[in-house]
Amino acid sequence: MKTNKHIIYQTFPRLFGNYSENPVKSGSLEENGCGKFNSYTAKALKSIRELGVTHIWYTGVIAHSTCTDYTAYGIPKDHHAIVKGKAGSPYAIRDYFDVDPDLAENVPERMKEFEELVVRTHDAGMKVIIDFVPNHVARSYHSLTKPAYIDDLGQHDHTEEAFSDTNNFYYIPGQRLELHFGAQEEDFEYSEFPAKVTGNDCFSATPGKNDWYETIKLNYGIDYMNGGARHFSPVPDTWNKMLDILLFWTGKDVDGFRCDMAEMVPVEFWNWVIPRVKSRKNVTFIAETYNPGQYHTYVNTGKFDYLYDKAGMYDTLRKIICRQAPATDITACWQAIEKIKDHILFFIENHDEQRIASGFFAGNAQAGIPGLALIATFDVNPVMIYNGQELGEKGMDDEGFSGLDGRTSIFDYGSMKSVRDWANSGRFDGGKLSDGQRQLRESYRKILTTVQHEKALSRGHFYGLAYCNRGNPHFPSEQVTAFLRKYENELILVLINFDDKTHRFRVNIPKNAFDILDIPDNAVSKVRELLSGEETLCALTHTCPYQESTPAYSAKILKFSY
Repeated sequence: MKTNKHIIYQTFPRLFGNYSENPVKSGSLEENGCGKFNSYTAKALKSIRELGVTHIWYTGVIAHSTCTDYTAYGIPKDHHAIVKGKAGSPYAIRDYFDVDPDLAENVPERMKEFEELVVRTHDAGMKVIIDFVPNHVARSYHSLTKPAYIDDLGQHDHTEEAFSDTNNFYYIPGQRLELHFGAQEEDFEYSEFPAKVTGNDCFSATPGKNDWYETIKLNYGIDYMNGGARHFSPVPDTWNKMLDILLFWTGKDVDGFRCDMAEMVPVEFWNWVIPRVKSRKNVTFIAETYNPGQYHTYVNTGKFDYLYDKAGMYDTLRKIICRQAPATDITACWQAIEKIKDHILFFIENHDEQRIASGFFAGNAQAGIPGLALIATFDVNPVMIYNGQELGEKGMDDEGFSGLDGRTSIFDYGSMKSVRDWANSGRFDGGKLSDGQRQLRESYRKILTTVQHEKALSRGHFYGLAYCNRGNPHFPSEQVTAFLRKYENELILVLINFDDKTHRFRVNIPKNAFDILDIPDNAVSKVRELLSGEETLCALTHTCPYQESTPAYSAKILKFSY
């Protein structure tokens, strides 16, 4: 299937494939179980691929801090004071050159099991994305598996200096790290002297419980203690070490990196490292970004392929879905990214955000369908969905560290009921899903595969219709939106209804749209609604509005063939 549209499926291996039905709050690995690399069988991957997925982002692959004891395998034990949850945060990297032992059936063979997962994913017709966490590492960081020619992070640091352009970490000389919160399950208190700076730019020896206290910040050559002076020549040691890490994983045949908190690392580093990695293999770089004011910089200078648009499209769609903003606000979103639209990644769920079906968001998975339809059909840029989103996963579990917050915990051992029911003990046939869940997953499949098959959606031109229908009494612009996509002799009209009731659209299509997109005016065409397969004959003209009824929480994708 040839396409220009990337559909990314984020999945958390620790939870995927864990079929334990009664996880205990803050339970251990032994109590709650854990998914494995081997849980992604050929059958599982085939089912994911059938959704229209082109890339899988395996979240939490690299070895990170944990409360689970692996000393029997030569892996030092982490102190519980610097681990969040029993399983630990996948963003507190303990060894950049290793994979999480939790995910292996046979711990000594854990890297081989990951490599076999990469092969299976490629055989299923999808590419592999993993996390790259460049801004910080676990407080317990020490690589046991790095190549012999690579020095460890901090190995040659001058710890008596708060900043040195040759150091990998920042220090607070003369002060001991003090953690005034959390359980101390060991017989001794965690000790760190001198204290290292905490990962969220907390330049204090006493980080709070809301800080990223389990991590330490990496030094990319910026002297924050002296006005932010930048020391980039010669190239900082940390830059070279990060390049080694990226090339190591590229050598494992991964196809891309989702770069955590990319804006907390100087854009000059990305400008330097991304071309060097791409000269070895044309891998994809995705930046987790939150500052729209920096989007152009991280695309044009930073050389990223794609950026998160959390502060733009995600925040806007969430407000629209929750009836806190009108659908007309979508226009400002696409106008803001017009010059870099091909580089923007859209989503309405990921591990950091609350589940659509949770009581903290919409409380109804169906309410997410118009949002999905919009981000999937809106333009040529990629789209991401989160494992369980297509099944209506609610995230309304108090798994442990993060509490009951509408998110699926990344800190604890557990499982997702919706995914367990879909997996059906490894059959991946949806055997235990409700009728509503099956219909929801089928809606996701239809929308995403339609995008893949239709050139007008995967690579066509875009023309928005919301602005030119303001004031149209038969187009309730606060609850609905519409736009055109055009490729060669195929035209698609997308109608989206965010409301909880049916609306009958009367959409004005201006003469300007006919001229710009080269649409024949008033020519009779066969029209096929791509999600239902229904066909009819109709003509589009600028002299008369197009009429169509669209049910609650839904979309219609109408293809005109001339």
